[in-house]
Amino acid sequence: MNNFIYPCLIIKGKTAEAADFYIDTFGDGKVAQTAPYVIQIELSGQKLMLLNDGPPSIPNPAISFMVISETAEETERYWNKLIADGQVLMPLDSYDWSAKYGWVQDKFNISWQLFTGSSNENLQKFSPMLLFVGANAGRAEEALHFYTKLFPESAIQSVMKYAEGEGDRTDLIKHARFSIDGFAAMAMDSSADHHFSFNDSISLVVECDNQDEIDNYWDQLTAEGGHEVACGWLTDKYGVSWQIVPKIWAKLMKDPERGQRAMEALWKMKKVIIADLENA
Repeated sequence: MNNFIYPCLIIKGKTAEAADFYIDTFGDGKVAQTAPYVIQIELSGQKLMLLNDGPPSIPNPAISFMVISETAEETERYWNKLIADGQVLMPLDSYDWSAKYGWVQDKFNISWQLFTGSSNENLQKFSPMLLFVGANAGRAEEALHFYTKLFPESAIQSVMKYAEGEGDRTDLIKHARFSIDGFAAMAMDSSADHHFSFNDSISLVVECDNQDEIDNYWDQLTAEGGHEVACGWLTDKYGVSWQIVPKIWAKLMKDPERGQRAMEALWKMKKVIIADLENA
């Protein structure tokens, strides 16, 4: 499991509440790090960043999180916690693909797909699911090849298309599993009339060893319609947001005085320049 790639969720004004909620909901969790604008938690050993600042966008089901449970009882336990002040996207029930499955949007607008089945083939308990809708519908397969070509140690594990009568075009992806540098993710298409799309309220953080890595990911993810944002943030050509940051960032932030200088330097950047942070 790669813990140098992980999700960042913008939950303004409620990061501490959300951290406690997710640790209580899923168990096997802890607060790993706190900073003025960030709380980083671990769930089943996986990193999850909660951000109390950033763009005004609100999370939506374009990016949800698949949660693998071994038993229906475990799935039901998560559901009962997440549905409190939340919204049902697909009812908790028995389906052809899972003995107990449900899709829920919690009170912080984060969407979770709860799946009962063996986790033996999954690298992680929690995997982001990218839903390609609107103008992006039909681009999931292209995105799988783009991401797995960009990152090392990556692979497409499975691709399942819609069958006749399953409610969508047979050239679209119903479900796909892939990994980027050991981090498991999923993707699907939907041509239905959704009123949402990818935005920057949920991003994927990539911690890099050196400037060459940052330059490579930055250049390729911003190419062909992607664009630079600020402070290491970018949006790729599909609208998915990424944060391309150096691994040394955590070390810099441990020293309050040096960390403040590094933060002030970061605010002036789009792509992160490691030397400028170190020399701040």
